[in-house]
Amino acid sequence: MTTNPFPLPPDLPRPVDDGACRHLVGMRSPHTRLPSTAGRLVDLGALPPGRTVIYCYPMTGAPGVALPDDWDLIPGARGCTPQACGFRDHAGELAELGAAVFGLSTQSTEYQREMAERLHLPFEVLSDAGSEFTNALRLPTFEVEGRRLIKRLTVVIRDGAIEHVFCLSAGRERGGRRAMAARAAARLTPHRSRVEGASQRPRAGLLQHRGERLGAHLHRAREWMIDRDDDQQP
Repeated sequence: MTTNPFPLPPDLPRPVDDGACRHLVGMRSPHTRLPSTAGRLVDLGALPPGRTVIYCYPMTGAPGVALPDDWDLIPGARGCTPQACGFRDHAGELAELGAAVFGLSTQSTEYQREMAERLHLPFEVLSDAGSEFTNALRLPTFEVEGRRLIKRLTVVIRDGAIEHVFCLSAGRERGGRRAMAARAAARLTPHRSRVEGASQRPRAGLLQHRGERLGAHLHRAREWMIDRDDDQQP
């Protein structure tokens, strides 16, 4: 058994799907130009054809800097660094499926760049410090110590429109890596667009189409810490 470098407390509160993401599917990605850790501006309304995966998260911690008071009591707040590592570890698989990946938070580019370099992220992280993207899509947020933070969610954008949404990715769904992949693949097909929340039940399906494969690998990445929780590796 390998050692998990980012252990999570065993008693984190479980997020509840409050429906705050249900309006997103079908919306066009707004023309907001956000600074990236690569030193450029990315227009999220002018993404290349195909699929783009944007995982939004509240905030990552920094070495030697304490997290906000009662951070672990906020459902879905803890686990942003393991989430980034999950997308890092599966970025190659997503690229093979034709999907680009971005991380996104309201932290500054300078703060994000330190994290991206420390974790060796192979993709860019975007700063929505002015909440332009957040406001345009009405993303769910919360405030901590005067900072407005995005609740954890992942959107799949296809040809400029939001095709699928994974919300509340810190939910403690059980079943292991293969079951997680099959469940996500059954939900994400080339002909189906919907929102997946923590409380939804899986539908039967087979790993047949390109879109289903993308769903499988995306789910494997975003559930990195939960898969390891089954092996006592949160």
